[in-house]
Amino acid sequence: MSTEKTKQTKPFLWVPTAYFAMGLPFVAIAQASVLMYKNMGVSDTQIAFWTSLIMLPWTLKPFWSPVLEMFKSKKYFVVASQFITGITFALVAFSLPLNNFFTYSIALLAIVAFSGATNDIATDGVYLDVLSPKLQAEYIGWQGASYNIAKLFAAGGLVYLAGVLEGKLGVVNAWVSVMVAISAIMVVLALYHIRMLPKGKTSVEVASLKDGFTTLWDVLKTFFQKKYIYLYIGFIILYRFAEGFAIKIAPLFFIADVSDGGLGLTTEQVGLVYGTFGTIAFVLGSVLAGYFIAKRGLKKALIYLVASFNIPFIVYAVLAINQPQELYYVAAAVVFEYLGYGFGFVGLMLFMMQQVAPGKYKMAHYAFATGIMNLGFMIPSMMSGYFSDLLGYKTFFMWVLLAAVPVFIAAKFLPFARPDNKEQEELDKIE
Repeated sequence: MSTEKTKQTKPFLWVPTAYFAMGLPFVAIAQASVLMYKNMGVSDTQIAFWTSLIMLPWTLKPFWSPVLEMFKSKKYFVVASQFITGITFALVAFSLPLNNFFTYSIALLAIVAFSGATNDIATDGVYLDVLSPKLQAEYIGWQGASYNIAKLFAAGGLVYLAGVLEGKLGVVNAWVSVMVAISAIMVVLALYHIRMLPKGKTSVEVASLKDGFTTLWDVLKTFFQKKYIYLYIGFIILYRFAEGFAIKIAPLFFIADVSDGGLGLTTEQVGLVYGTFGTIAFVLGSVLAGYFIAKRGLKKALIYLVASFNIPFIVYAVLAINQPQELYYVAAAVVFEYLGYGFGFVGLMLFMMQQVAPGKYKMAHYAFATGIMNLGFMIPSMMSGYFSDLLGYKTFFMWVLLAAVPVFIAAKFLPFARPDNKEQEELDKIE
């Protein structure tokens, strides 16, 4: 058996690391940088707007996904983009002590967003090419867990580290150290994936730039010709809509002064809550969801996944109303929210793989779906700072709960164009 074949039959050797590498730059921008800029004196409105706007590449990534079909293999782009991401994070670290640090660092993080989005396309391409539908369903929990372990590692562990270092080195040097750490992690992962990542398929259809544009047009046309596609687009946008409002403001709410309606936590405490309790809860939820979907089938499981993803946002409203000073109270709320978050998140990913991606352009169409998903996340994130300042934390988190209502209606009546993982398994047995 060839080395490549062996790797393909052992996805546990690369799925967790590949999706951790996918999640780390996304969350470093979406969450960790939010606290970094807050502690460096940038206003909430500027933070929410700019750290959301520079995430636009994760929405637009489908438009250059056909170009990735023109050269090399999917593995090549995974490794190259991870190296670029690592190097750029090092440049972000060097920019923080400068006078115009916000301008320079935001511009560099925009480059990270582009390389990170490219890494997403190629990594998903490898996953879809190498794994069968059965293995995709089995590993979706581990995929989601690994991606979001990166989220909790960045928003928890690295934020905790920053909080510890702020007292010893000062705010700027503390975050310089964190950015250097992220840089080193991405470079190490790139080196690991040179050896361990399977290549995936290499397209032979696209041989020139003209062919690339022709392919892009065909990708767009065939995507919007899919059965129920407009219903699916609406559902994908709504799935993470409430999260988009909550995700930026929750950590700012945690460290805001009690007199301003916040909880008055330190950076170190926020990192501890997310990085320890949140991590355990999220991983448990993600893994359980993978097995739950594999056994029950995505169609029957979907409404439960939507509920577990969105209902736990109620904890932020409860915290804003009561403003508890006990850390265990806050930790319990985060555990509840992240257990449900982990359980529900994988449902959307598998839905896009099974109902949207299949067809001639599986990788590109999945990239379109995830781009739409990120649009649904990005738009409310950009507005969240304004709404939070306007409404105050109590009313804002009640608004988050209202923003979750439409996805329940959509999930209840959503048709499936293809058999889900359970139905396909039963069909395979009959054949």
